[in-house]
Amino acid sequence: MCGRYKLSRRKQIVEEYFDCGSEEPDWTPRYNIAPTQPVPVIRQNPKEPVRQLSMMMWGLIPSWAPKPSFAASIINARSETAATKPAFCDALKSRRCLIPADGFYEWKKIGKKIGKGKQPYCCEVNEGELFAFAGIWDRWKDPSDQWIKSCSILTTTPNAVTSAVHDRMPVILDPDGYDLWLDPGMKDVSAASDLLKPYDSRRMRCFPISTRINRVVNDDEECCAPVEFSPIQNRLFS
Repeated sequence: MCGRYKLSRRKQIVEEYFDCGSEEPDWTPRYNIAPTQPVPVIRQNPKEPVRQLSMMMWGLIPSWAPKPSFAASIINARSETAATKPAFCDALKSRRCLIPADGFYEWKKIGKKIGKGKQPYCCEVNEGELFAFAGIWDRWKDPSDQWIKSCSILTTTPNAVTSAVHDRMPVILDPDGYDLWLDPGMKDVSAASDLLKPYDSRRMRCFPISTRINRVVNDDEECCAPVEFSPIQNRLFS
């Protein structure tokens, strides 16, 4: 799964990289983004091929949900079964988005005994370059008739690098697939699902970080600073 991630780039850099526009105010770099917080999301305008960035809550609230508490438990969607799940099937068909990031965190179990704890790791593309998670979004009307837009990150099986830390990883889309994924006129779920595969492990790295990341109130560069352990390297080249 993906329960925390980072986006250390400012809004202008993200807009230039993903060729999108936005009326959202600038944000401060984030190093410990957590569920139910507002996050930048990129969608395509349904009337013209123009990408737009807006803020949504991380944690999907299906339009039919009786209450917003669904969000905290729907931060991820398994790509293998999303097309068959009521919470995700419509969104996968017609409400796809990009969720910009430059790193995500996973926790590796330490030992087999209870109480041994978990070691957090930071996973990046190359040396921390920008990328996009495959996301889906929905909107839910609250009791005051206000719309709440929310999103979820799709996950898949791990690659050779991330498998050493966790048995799942978020789907990182290849830039060549952005246009197809965002196209609101593309309703072929099978074609969309073909993009949901483990990212090329040769372009990734994971390294251990401090347990400082465990606390949501900590949100600075120290959260993703390497600690004194050997990084997990690509098994194919070790």
